Amino acid sequence: MSIKALLLNCSLKSGDNESNTQSLMNEAIKIFDKEGINSEVIRVADYHVAHGISDDEGVGDEWPGISGKIKAADIIVIGTPLWLGEKSSIATQVIERMYGASSFTDNNGQSIFYNKVGGVVVTGNEDGAKHAARSILYGLTHMGLTIPPNVDTYWVGEAGPGASFIEAEGHKNDFTMQHVKFMSYNLIHFARMLKENPIPARGNTLE
Repeated sequence: MSIKALLLNCSLKSGDNESNTQSLMNEAIKIFDKEGINSEVIRVADYHVAHGISDDEGVGDEWPGISGKIKAADIIVIGTPLWLGEKSSIATQVIERMYGASSFTDNNGQSIFYNKVGGVVVTGNEDGAKHAARSILYGLTHMGLTIPPNVDTYWVGEAGPGASFIEAEGHKNDFTMQHVKFMSYNLIHFARMLKENPIPARGNTLE
């Protein structure tokens, strides 16, 4: 069974700049690789994503290419840093642009996001991880994705200026690594389950 995972890194850093969010996402990718899941990472800051709530905002908008990969994936993981206790502006924009396709339907008349599963990765050195995760996961389920249990993993250091995930060796934090495992395996379990037994198109089709 072929399962595709797409991880959207919503760091404000572009290119090859070191990303703490990517570092934590990589821990999930290790598990995906071990379980034979095909993974792809998109660092959204590397693309020109126009503001708007449609699936295509016209000339120069590179979101349609990202959207096509979202539509083809079984697992969607959104990774975000924390800024002032909130998810990044790019993570907000990703949710807004995904919402632009939430009225599209598959051959059964269901939202194209049905039978996909979603999770979230959060990093920062301030409070706000659960708030950001709650916001993202609600957005995903509202669009039709399935949210398995325990599919948020996060690392936050001490309050105030200080070391971030990589410098603080967050990969050695037992709580964070346990939740990486919870998230990764639960996403895999549910993705496989929905692949074999899709949600019936009864009472949930879009007219």
